[in-house]
Formats: sequence, structure tokens, C-alpha cells
Amino acid sequence: MTLALTLAAALAIGVSLGLLGGGGSILTVPLLVYVAGVDTKQAIAMSLFVVGATALAGVLPHARAGRVRWRTGLLFGAAGMAGAYGGGRLAAYLPAGALLAAFAVMMAVTAAAMLRRRDRDDAPADRPAGRPVARIVLEGVSVGLVTGLVGAGGGFLVVPALVLLGGLSMPTAVGTSLLVIAMKSFAGLAGYLHGVQLDWRLTLAVTAAAVLGGVPGSRLAGRVDPARLRRAFGWFVLVMAAFVLAGQAPPEARHALTAIPGTGVALAVTTLVVGAVAVLGGRPCKAPLRAAAPRRCWRHWLDVGISAVRRASGYP
Repeated sequence: MTLALTLAAALAIGVSLGLLGGGGSILTVPLLVYVAGVDTKQAIAMSLFVVGATALAGVLPHARAGRVRWRTGLLFGAAGMAGAYGGGRLAAYLPAGALLAAFAVMMAVTAAAMLRRRDRDDAPADRPAGRPVARIVLEGVSVGLVTGLVGAGGGFLVVPALVLLGGLSMPTAVGTSLLVIAMKSFAGLAGYLHGVQLDWRLTLAVTAAAVLGGVPGSRLAGRVDPARLRRAFGWFVLVMAAFVLAGQAPPEARHALTAIPGTGVALAVTTLVVGAVAVLGGRPCKAPLRAAAPRRCWRHWLDVGISAVRRASGYP
């Protein structure tokens, strides 16, 4: 049952990586730690292999559609590989709890960046040559260091960098980011292999499931509204970050939290509510010709969600 759940979740992670150009390791590490029961550092190393292989497979559909800028991707990726290798070596000297806490903080920052991004940033035109190479290299090294240190593919860091610094449109940045993610993930894995042994059977099984989801996800990238998906995914990542941080709390605090009636149900309801609110928040209300109607509609659904969470938690 645990293996089936792990593989089903890996399939969904592959779709996310192919569709959004990121999010793979943000979910892969918690999946391997909390569902598959893998040690934290081993899970981080395994996630680097899973995300790297899935991203590499996802590059092909994007490349056939002309959504990969090879020169920019290789330049950013080469700089990121150096940072990722150093991060992987440095992680061997840090405690597992600190790595998970850092990972959760990065998840929260990533979610905030996704939720703050405006729809107008989704489709700028690709700018021609003359891009700031030094800034792209510096950004690549920085993102690569995070990749190797906490096992993150860095897609939601790479994509904004490619849009803002590389001058790429959002669809092209997503495709190019998969090339960068693959390069950095394998470099980070090389740094981890000096001190971590992988469970190759589980790693390959999760990778196969993620690749199966990644290819159709890449093909759907040009057909689905990315802004709405990012909002829903951003809220989900924020809830996951809170869950991971709660897991690093002292045992007394965790026991006190789980002793509250309805906590598990409330967490599940919260996850569903924030996803629904994020999706519905991008859909205008049907109230006639009132400028404030979309905001009131969003608040209405938020109030409904808060009420549902309070009832599930046993509060009046």
C-alpha cells in the first residue's frame, strides 16, 4: 500500500515538473521521508536523481515545440552544476533536521513568490541576444548551491531567473528550466554519493512513475492556464511547508498538536480549501458590472474555508 501511494504521488510530481518547470523536489523529499520512510539525507539524494531524470525526459517535448533555449540553458546549468556539487558536499556536514527546516523555509519562500507573481509576467516576448551573462552565471551558482544543499531542483527559482535575467517568455523559460534542473540535479547527486547510499530499487521505481507523468505534463504546458495552476500549487506548497516545519518541532509540541481533536481532518480540509480558493480567486464572479465583485467573491470563499476548518477542528 505504501509503495502504491508513493508511486501514485510520484506520477503527480512528474506532471507538476513537466507542466510548471518546477515543484518536483519540493514534493519528492517530503514524499520519500514521510510516506516511503526514507532517511532524510538519503531522500534528498534520491530526489536529485528522480528530479534530474524526470526533467531530462521532459525536455524532449518542450524542445520539439521550440520552447528550449539551449545556449542560455547550458550557460545557466553549467554555473548551477558547480554550485550544486558544492552544496551536496557541504550538506554531508549539516544535521538532517537543519536540512529539512531549511527545505521547509525554501518551500514557503517559493510558495510566496508563486502567489505574488502577476499574470502579466506569464507571457513576455523572448528578447534577443545581449543577455547579462555575468548575472545569469551568478544566479546559476546561487540556485545550484540551494539545489545541492537541500535537494531542490530549483525550478521555481530557475524559471523567474530565466524570465527576468535571461529575457525568456514564460513557456520558453519552463522548457529551458528543465534542462537546467537536469544538469544541476545530477551534479548535486554526485556530491551526495560520497556519503550516502541510495535504495536503487525504490529510486528507479519512483523515477519511472515520475517520468510517466512528466512527459504528458510537458505536452500540456502550452494548453493549460499556468497562472491558475501556480496559484493552486503555491497554496499547496505553503501547506506542505507548514507540515514539514511542524515535523521538526520538539516531540512535546507535536504531541500537543496531535492531541487537539480534528487536527488531521482540519489539515486535509485546509489543503483542499486553499487550493480551491486559489483556483476560484482567478475566476471573476458573475455579479453584474461591479469592480469590487471579484474581491468580495474571493473573500466569500475564504470565509467558507475558514468556517469549514473551524468546524473540522471542533471549535464553535
